[in-house]
Amino acid sequence: MPSDLSAFKRPTRARVARVRDRLREVYGIPSMRPHGDAIAELVLTVLSQSTNDRNRDVAYLRLRERFASWEQVRDAPLGEVEEAIRPGGISKVKSARIQAILRAISEGQGEDGALPPGSRVPEDGALPPGSRVPRGRAPRGRAPRGQASDEPELSLAWLEHAPIEQARDYLVSLPGVGRKTAACVLLFAYGRRDVPVDTHVSRVGMRLRLLRPGAPFEELHDSMLALTPPGEELELHVNLLRHGRRTCHARSPACDECALARMCPSRGEFQPRGSTAKAITA
Repeated sequence: MPSDLSAFKRPTRARVARVRDRLREVYGIPSMRPHGDAIAELVLTVLSQSTNDRNRDVAYLRLRERFASWEQVRDAPLGEVEEAIRPGGISKVKSARIQAILRAISEGQGEDGALPPGSRVPEDGALPPGSRVPRGRAPRGRAPRGQASDEPELSLAWLEHAPIEQARDYLVSLPGVGRKTAACVLLFAYGRRDVPVDTHVSRVGMRLRLLRPGAPFEELHDSMLALTPPGEELELHVNLLRHGRRTCHARSPACDECALARMCPSRGEFQPRGSTAKAITA
């Protein structure tokens, strides 16, 4: 990683396209329909911290089986939420954060369920097949069928049609929610224009010099969004993440097997002398 960060030059559109195309050859074009449940995405992203996808999903499904609505999760004794999500790890911290987020949503929504000015709630609907949210009971956070509720249902459906900056600013105002989590909600729940930058995406992006090495996460998100062609937010995020998990590891990247080695300025920092990048010669 170069010490002179002032020498960094933003990648051209042509370079971004070459990286995208090479990743596409290896990983394909991911398909993931927006699932329309912002609260579920918030909870999933909290549960995903410091664990793998399987443990995250087990914790989420246990939570949804234990509690019939998001209101019940919000109001339950903390220990019960902690026990439900224990398979996801650091459950004491995550349970407190989930409840804090749900309470903040309730407070912002108001007693009458009012939403921010200019926002509207689209018609409700079931989660589509192939969605990111694991299927569980009462996925929209409603009270169980046949049971009346004397308070407005917790909902962030207004985010789908709010101005993108307003939606993002609201999300990052919630307890413990940063740009990555906000981007996950906007992209995965509603297919809106944002790109989550996690440790894998940032590492691969920096090594490829798509992103400025050493940049803070706020800058990384702004830069990633700026360089991503509209409509390709999901593809670039998912394929950079896959590449970081499978090949471009943090400590010992597999440069000899890397499909991007010939276009990677960082390969000399990790690749032993005399070795060749076999995977890209085919």
